[in-house]
Amino acid sequence: MSKVVRVAVTGAAGRVSSSLIVRLASGEVFGPDTKIVLQLLELPVAMKNLEGAMYELQDCGFSTLKDVIVTDDANVAFKDCNFALLVGAAPRGPGEQRKDLIRKNGPIFVGQGQAIAKNAASDVRILVVGNPCNTNCLIALKNGRDVPADRWHAMTRLDHNRAVAALAMKAGVTNDAVTCMTIWGNHSNTQYPDFTNAKIGGKPATSVITDRAWLEGAFVPNTQDRGKFIIDTTKVSSSFSAANGAIDHVKSLVRGTASGDWTSAAIVSKGEYGVPAGLVFGYPCTATGDGNWKVVEGLKLDAFGQEKFKKSLDELLQEQDVVKDLLPG
Repeated sequence: MSKVVRVAVTGAAGRVSSSLIVRLASGEVFGPDTKIVLQLLELPVAMKNLEGAMYELQDCGFSTLKDVIVTDDANVAFKDCNFALLVGAAPRGPGEQRKDLIRKNGPIFVGQGQAIAKNAASDVRILVVGNPCNTNCLIALKNGRDVPADRWHAMTRLDHNRAVAALAMKAGVTNDAVTCMTIWGNHSNTQYPDFTNAKIGGKPATSVITDRAWLEGAFVPNTQDRGKFIIDTTKVSSSFSAANGAIDHVKSLVRGTASGDWTSAAIVSKGEYGVPAGLVFGYPCTATGDGNWKVVEGLKLDAFGQEKFKKSLDELLQEQDVVKDLLPG
């Protein structure tokens, strides 16, 4: 008998989700022997567009797609779901600061955290994609406390993939030659893409790319600001690359990471690397395929890396303070 996995996706009629739901339905993530039920959540105003997406999914004829449920009710969307991908979030408006965006999106994730705790399956894993995703994840988990903290994740795999591609391009190698990349901290322009612990072809990245000025002065800021560059170039934010980051995150959870390698995920800190417990922070992580992340211990950061690490940590602590009234307990 085929296994059935229920996947809830919020903001399901949006540009990121449009790429995401097709790949989930196709069997790419969970394999050909797993049937997928997609439970798609949207605002009432977008339900017509979501119905259209449902019809297109049906027309694909995927052998792995068992059912598509479209709804504007979070309780329906999260009912018995095994994975919840929280993509929907309000975008930053003209003249808004990051703190304004945090306050605008906070109440969305209060309600969704509560609905997940009330309705989701006992084995649920949650990935927050909607920005600012680390702090949105913190809000959701604090309001969905019946779900264990280690089930809640925020996406930094997009940043990870961007950093891998940039190092590969500079070194003149294919992307798979770059391993042991880490995005420390926040999914923002304070993140630290750690080139000092990365490897290229099994060698330290700094021995392959010896131009330290490029690594510090181009690679790091270009990775940090890649999202803004995409918006400036295309006039819209990243869509299929963001969807791909979410897909890769879930794939690693269900398939595991390669031996000798790790990836990046923002998870709830237990105090690793001096990060205050409870903060949602980007770490180097491995997975064995059982749905859980394990932080890679013992990595060292030089003075440059420590400065960047601290800057991202300080920003997350400031964001936590901005939403402290939304964090029960």
